[in-house]
Amino acid sequence: MKSPASIKKAAEWALPYWTRGQAGRETPQDLFRVLYFGWLAAFTLKLLGSAWDVSWHFKWLRDDLAPPHLLNSAGTVIAVALTVIHGYTGYGVDKAALRLIQWGTGIFLVAVPLDLINHRVNGLDITSWSPSHIMLYTGTFFMIAGVIRGWFMGAPPGRERVVVLGAFFAFFLENVHFPEQHQEYGILSIGAWDNQATYAEPILLRFAADQMGRPVDRTMMTGFALPVPDFLYPVYAVVAVLSVLVVARLLIGRFGTATLVAASYVGFRTLIWPLLTFTGFPPSAVPFFMVVAGLVVDLVFLLRLPALRAVLGAVGVTAAAYGTLIAQSTLMGPVYGALKGQEGLLGAPPPATSSAVWAGAGLLAVWAVAEWVVGRRKAQSADPIEPPVIAAATP
Repeated sequence: MKSPASIKKAAEWALPYWTRGQAGRETPQDLFRVLYFGWLAAFTLKLLGSAWDVSWHFKWLRDDLAPPHLLNSAGTVIAVALTVIHGYTGYGVDKAALRLIQWGTGIFLVAVPLDLINHRVNGLDITSWSPSHIMLYTGTFFMIAGVIRGWFMGAPPGRERVVVLGAFFAFFLENVHFPEQHQEYGILSIGAWDNQATYAEPILLRFAADQMGRPVDRTMMTGFALPVPDFLYPVYAVVAVLSVLVVARLLIGRFGTATLVAASYVGFRTLIWPLLTFTGFPPSAVPFFMVVAGLVVDLVFLLRLPALRAVLGAVGVTAAAYGTLIAQSTLMGPVYGALKGQEGLLGAPPPATSSAVWAGAGLLAVWAVAEWVVGRRKAQSADPIEPPVIAAATP
């Protein structure tokens, strides 16, 4: 805990900066770093809360004050405070970054009470794909996009700039992928049921069954654990999730970017897997396909022609993602399941291979647009990857 003297010293440093200003204001480098390391802290708390949240909801009845919600709320408090600081002082952001952050924070704050009302009216609402939940992800999407732009435009060239930008993209990847965790937990819950075991507490199963008007049987479990079409998981993963890796590679501009961003998130999911399961919470399938797809993205960027990269990249990444999902379902499930004494539990959501064409077409469209935007920026700027630093200044 900080001493009163250190708190006083911090306040003496910060208070001179608390002056009204427009976005794009010259920002001292030490203040710039404090603001964006604050964003790293906020997103870390939200990551920890969200990682625990899905597992929690597959075990217990919903509770507004559940520990995962409190962790998430702590991150939200920091994010709101930083949004106010950026908006009032104008430090650390340009106008575009500030608008993204403000809109994202606003959407998120509106979504919170709507989600509470939704649960009061509709009951359990276990699916991650409900409208109020999607609003939460959308708000966070714009918020992190604004933070990425702010850091990208203002951080000085060097290793720290690249590493922190990669970290922000990893948080961005987690947020985009978050709703798919429903299927990753759901498929193992179905597997547990088929092996005469359940992860959820009886009170949660009974509540879900009463809400569906059914007994606690496999049909109810499927409606509870996998309430969306099978094709949604792989198509959304390829079009939305893997597009984040493409954009990260384009903006950071270094070989290995996509692989490292994906590996950071997947590594985190792998680390928390035993922490959750050994403390009695349900396990989830781990999206290893992201790492394989990220490696393909990096390899494709060895090609010079943007149009060729988009076409071959969409084909290669889609094939890698679907192939890894199939392999995880057929090969990795039995391996991990044997470790738990329940063969075949840790697999992957149904890959719905017939949807690969649509997934590839969607990724091609997004990739082509991203290449066009970055190419247009290169035509307007001599160095788009190393933008001018927000000049140092004193208050």
